[in-house]
Amino acid sequence: MTVTELSPTRAGTRAYKVTGPRVLRAEWSKFWSLRSSWITLGVSVVLLVALGAIASATYSPDATAQGGPPGPGSGDQDAVSLALLGVTFASLAVGVLGVLLSAGEYTTGMIRSTLTAVPRRLPVLWTKAAVIGPITLVLTTLGALAAFQLGTLGLDGEKIALSLGDDGVLRSLAGAGLYLALVAVAGVALGILLRSSAGAIAVLVGVLLILPGLASLLPDSVHDDINPYFPGNAGSAMYALHQSSDALSPGAGLAVFAGWVALTLAGAAWRLLKSDA
Repeated sequence: MTVTELSPTRAGTRAYKVTGPRVLRAEWSKFWSLRSSWITLGVSVVLLVALGAIASATYSPDATAQGGPPGPGSGDQDAVSLALLGVTFASLAVGVLGVLLSAGEYTTGMIRSTLTAVPRRLPVLWTKAAVIGPITLVLTTLGALAAFQLGTLGLDGEKIALSLGDDGVLRSLAGAGLYLALVAVAGVALGILLRSSAGAIAVLVGVLLILPGLASLLPDSVHDDINPYFPGNAGSAMYALHQSSDALSPGAGLAVFAGWVALTLAGAAWRLLKSDA
């Protein structure tokens, strides 16, 4: 008797090659299968729209002059800055989502299965960023547009009222969406770099919100030189309607903040290649 060995194809099995599009589809499926993705994205958009609409509706240019407590929209503001008041809070939400998307796999141990399926490793990082970045960009840009449009109702008749056709308005709203998308990508990179959800979230909050405040303790000559280049300050310059004297231009802010995100991604890529899962 002769033993005949069946080839994988004849035996009914099929070998699949690991390719970028297939890894991307896998990460896309994982992203939308997580309840935290839906909840966190929803929270970020709600914060963006609700806080912007409330700030515009409660705007009072005379509140401070009359001695009353200033409301969220009081003071020297413009319609865009009021509409984008919720960007800071939305950035925390999307940043946490990015961290959970990457560091969450280390917490559950799923990262071992992921890296077994994708042994080259780096496509895991790139596809996670490629999934969360565009999704965040689209949803938060729509949220910023909605916040501005709702805000025009509350600012009807006010001197600071603007329309979408005014100079810089669309650029600012799109800049807010791009900033939030980059924050989400930075969250993914921090999650892989630190491999701890709590640690990555703490670093994200510290860099975006706490670091600029601590830097104010430095001598004025030093603070004024480095303050515009902190990630949070450079990011806020991306969506500012008017450039202040101590801030970067929108283009420079984008370049600096994107540079910080790229540096974080490079660190995450190095850790992913050099360390065990």
